[in-house]
Amino acid sequence: MMKVLVTGGSRGIGRAIAARFAAEGASVAVTYHSNAEGAQQTLQQGRSAGDEEDARRFEARQLDVRDSEAVDEVVEEIIEAFDGLDVVVNNAGVMDNQAAAMMSDDAWNRVIDTNLTGAFYVSRAALTHFMLQRSGRIINISSIAQGGASGQANYAASKAGLVGLTRSLAKEYGPRGITANAVVPGLVNTEMIDDVDERLVEHWEQFCPAGRLASVQDVADAVWYLSRPEASFVNGAVLSVSGGLDGAP
Repeated sequence: MMKVLVTGGSRGIGRAIAARFAAEGASVAVTYHSNAEGAQQTLQQGRSAGDEEDARRFEARQLDVRDSEAVDEVVEEIIEAFDGLDVVVNNAGVMDNQAAAMMSDDAWNRVIDTNLTGAFYVSRAALTHFMLQRSGRIINISSIAQGGASGQANYAASKAGLVGLTRSLAKEYGPRGITANAVVPGLVNTEMIDDVDERLVEHWEQFCPAGRLASVQDVADAVWYLSRPEASFVNGAVLSVSGGLDGAP
């Protein structure tokens, strides 16, 4: 039975990823920053995929991924609860869009610390366990904004940093049976697009070869593939889930 941790699992992409793993028979833990009700809805969705005889476990833990000590504690608690851990999906992320010249220190730091540093803390906490068992999957959720996006210098930098982090972990820990890969979604139809410049949505609708925005299921399916034995030789990859449009205006 696969044992999975998904950060930022209370809604949107994170919920879809957790549900995909649950549907495939995995035990799943999700973390959330403040949306406890959403996290419980995610767990209920996972539990509904099983039956009363199911041995799988589902956990939700409140966590600010910017707090390294809290990350260490929560990851250890999940490993103990599940008697192991196989996959970490770093999905927790925030936006705070401002023009670079007007961007506050708080807006820069909050986005970088959550999206990039938080992913590092969670990966680091899992790596000791992964090294002991000589296996493990780290899957980081980046974004096409990693190539640069107007009004999103902080978000773009955090998502580009995730690609560099992914490739570094792949090189360091591939020899120990651990893979690290990044999924790079295009514009995804979630609540977060309410915070996106309308020009980006218009750009996507006009130029995306697939003719639509990405769905959360598109992203979840890519993550599921990278967790599978069939992807054991996929390491350091940057998997675009963009419908063929890889740039933001």
